[in-house]
Amino acid sequence: MQIEVVDSLSDIPAAEWDALVASAGGNVFLSHAYLHALHTTGCASPRTGWTPRYLIARDDSGLLQGALPLYLKAHSYGEYVFDWSWADAWQRAGGDYYPKLLAAVPFTPCTGPRVLATNDEIGRALMHGAVELAKQLQVSSLHVLFPPDAEAAQWQDAGLMLRQGVQFHWQNHGYRTFDDLLASMTHDKRKRIRQDRRYVHEAGVHWRVSRGGAISGEDWAFFYRCYETTYAAHHSTPYLSAEFFERMGRDMGDAAVLFIGERDSRALCSSLCIASGDTAYGRYWGTLEALRSLHFEACYYQPIEWCIANGFQHFEGGAQGAHKLARGLLPVATHSAHWLADGRFTDAVRHFLRRESAGIAHTMEELNESSPFKSQSPLPLEGGGAGGEGDLGAGNTLDASPRPPLPDPSPTRGEGTKR
Repeated sequence: MQIEVVDSLSDIPAAEWDALVASAGGNVFLSHAYLHALHTTGCASPRTGWTPRYLIARDDSGLLQGALPLYLKAHSYGEYVFDWSWADAWQRAGGDYYPKLLAAVPFTPCTGPRVLATNDEIGRALMHGAVELAKQLQVSSLHVLFPPDAEAAQWQDAGLMLRQGVQFHWQNHGYRTFDDLLASMTHDKRKRIRQDRRYVHEAGVHWRVSRGGAISGEDWAFFYRCYETTYAAHHSTPYLSAEFFERMGRDMGDAAVLFIGERDSRALCSSLCIASGDTAYGRYWGTLEALRSLHFEACYYQPIEWCIANGFQHFEGGAQGAHKLARGLLPVATHSAHWLADGRFTDAVRHFLRRESAGIAHTMEELNESSPFKSQSPLPLEGGGAGGEGDLGAGNTLDASPRPPLPDPSPTRGEGTKR
């Protein structure tokens, strides 16, 4: 087996890459079309501070046997696992925290495999290879974001420290209709959701849902206008370009699910979900006019109702947002793994993570005590719901905090221009 570093997916056939992804569960965010679109449109590129450094494992015949998407990062934007305080401490001590090495899907806080391998031996080799690459590049650190539980444990075995976070996910317990879901909730939460939906309905908003190739160019243009508006409202600029979304709509089959709210036959708002397997992932939303409860309808109720109607089993509402709990999304622990080159900082971060983990455990306990459901784990309704394969949902995963200019575009350690 040979392991090499590549800076582009251009020379890897899409069918070969996607076969490897399929062997690891088929997560759409790791597909050749999704990652390659991020690179070729310039959204995740050296110009924006995301320099691909993919580890690729091939057998003696040259067949792809494993891969680990890595990026040399010039900043910490678009990650959703926040290490700003670590960077500040590192740089106050006189070091350069950036660039760092990152295993993640750019701008995508969704749990999924980070190591793609045909067997455990190759997977372990890629993990240790990532640590060796970090040492070779003389970077401050290596970070692995949103791996699944089992992979997180493997990263820990490889010498990385684990960190926990919290997201809010919805699970389909055999609901046949949205009213079935409401029936499983407490009176107060059921009443609140019905009020939310009534406000939007009485405002005259109606919904149109399109998927994959049925999403027109006009619909994509309207969605992007809404997407830009959301960032502008947060005094920030979008990470993704209109060209990226156009490519995604063209190259990713039925992955995209677009919800458009209309009033008086005019488009008012939109939200985008990405479908993969039996899960719908909430991504972005925006509106041209602020209406009471419109965000909840567009980002949670419409996608969850769509999931129920189409047999999807899970809806991930994206990063952050305890307000999702009252809308039927329950807290779920997420993971990240971290390696630091400086042993002194390793000790300090390890102590920090112990304290942080205790705080997260307490937060999870409090959140679960506030469950919107009549029972902590709602049982499937009698008779169950439609089976089937599911995909996306639309929450607000927007990392829309104000973004100062990216670091100076000066070459760093011979690894290209960062900005």
